Amino acid sequence: MSDWTIESLVAALQARRISAVEITDECLARIDRLNPVLRAFITVDADGARRAAKERDGERAAGRARGPLHGVPMAWKDLCASPGLPTSCGTRARDYFVSERPCTAVARLVAAGAITLGKTNMTELALGPFGDNAHHGHVQSPWRNGHCSGGSSSGSGSAVAAGLALGALGSDTGGSIRLPAACCGIVGLKPTYGRVSRAGAMALSWSNDHLGPMTRTVRDAALMLGIIAGWDAADATTSRRPVPDYLRGIDGGIRGLRIGVPASYYFDDVNAEVVAAVREAARQLGALGAHVSEMRVPDPVPLGEITGVISRAESVTIHERLLRERPQDIQPVVRTRLEFGAHIAAHQYLQALRARGRLTQEFLRAVFSQVDVLIAPTIPEPAPEIAAVTTGAVDDIIKKIQEDGALLAPHAALQRAGTPGTVLALRVFDPGTAAGARDRWPALRRVDGTARRTGIRAGRGLGQPASHHRVRAPPRSPHALIVTPRGV
Repeated sequence: MSDWTIESLVAALQARRISAVEITDECLARIDRLNPVLRAFITVDADGARRAAKERDGERAAGRARGPLHGVPMAWKDLCASPGLPTSCGTRARDYFVSERPCTAVARLVAAGAITLGKTNMTELALGPFGDNAHHGHVQSPWRNGHCSGGSSSGSGSAVAAGLALGALGSDTGGSIRLPAACCGIVGLKPTYGRVSRAGAMALSWSNDHLGPMTRTVRDAALMLGIIAGWDAADATTSRRPVPDYLRGIDGGIRGLRIGVPASYYFDDVNAEVVAAVREAARQLGALGAHVSEMRVPDPVPLGEITGVISRAESVTIHERLLRERPQDIQPVVRTRLEFGAHIAAHQYLQALRARGRLTQEFLRAVFSQVDVLIAPTIPEPAPEIAAVTTGAVDDIIKKIQEDGALLAPHAALQRAGTPGTVLALRVFDPGTAAGARDRWPALRRVDGTARRTGIRAGRGLGQPASHHRVRAPPRSPHALIVTPRGV
């Protein structure tokens, strides 16, 4: 099971080398064995998955394959409503979020043939970067037990990296797809705002939220995005632009692509290993024919502060009833961060909305008039120990998140502006103690606009992420990059 990618499994299913029942049983056995340690899943629907797998095999035998994911076992972040399953959103309540309709992204994947394994663990209410959860257990990095998996789509990242699911859905407001992808060594793609419907998914910040794929390879992410993207009548913010074939031209090379490396801000206070890995990736891209150049970029901090005001005001509005009626049910750090939003005045929120649009346009003009793709570190350090960032007084932990920038980097501010970004893990070898060597995967990221396919192609330029992910062995292939094209 741990050697499969979505594409390789689809080929094997089509050739009848394996059945949907067999691969589903493999996934469930792996979940039974590893989830007690990883805490990647909150809900496992073993009976439902086996029923669906048997149904998929029957459909294939009758020549009625549903679509490109027919028979592929997948998992959804536990803020996505899925028929018959509870949606806790990482809270103590089994059914915290009740939706009148299923999550559109989930429904589209299932309609394409995917099998639902269950719902993945997450930071409570999607509010936190570390992957810790006092109610359902802290999600562990599959590569280093006791280290952060990244949040808030922590379970999705861990499940994909550990081979518990072939792919997963995550959500991203200020880094919640990209951080777990970086910490767990997988591909995480946060699409352009409005590219993927958010209907049927619990919101944290309705004007900043995104749903996106988390996979092992760039091609798998492109495949999933092509299925979940597109206009949805249930989400008025979705774009009516046609959905392109993201796989078309993905192997066409990157000769002539203009790649920018920030000369300011993005490498400030970043671990030396991470800096070296990103610069080596840029060098490799140049060797493959891209035009790589350093460039000065606008200060991203003002945009980060503005979007922070917006997110805090919107999140307390969404969860105000829980905060008012059952504050004791919320983890102290999450509760305190929610309470910040209650002190934001209406005029501050409205001013922030106006400023966000202006600052975003200024950044896009300044950067993407010169380059097609921007690459930078996703996280400033290898994934830290969970205890190191979650132990101590509430104010101290919040300071680590907001002021010390634990697991966050300056570029996170830009990605809150609705621009797309893709994370690919870069392997950095770090000699360990006598007990053995350690591998760390900082990641790169890219921001962009219209031709997201350009960014996906650039990611392919460094080679596919390893298909041989195993829980106790690092990926065999160095990899990772993050990019995106310009436009919306």
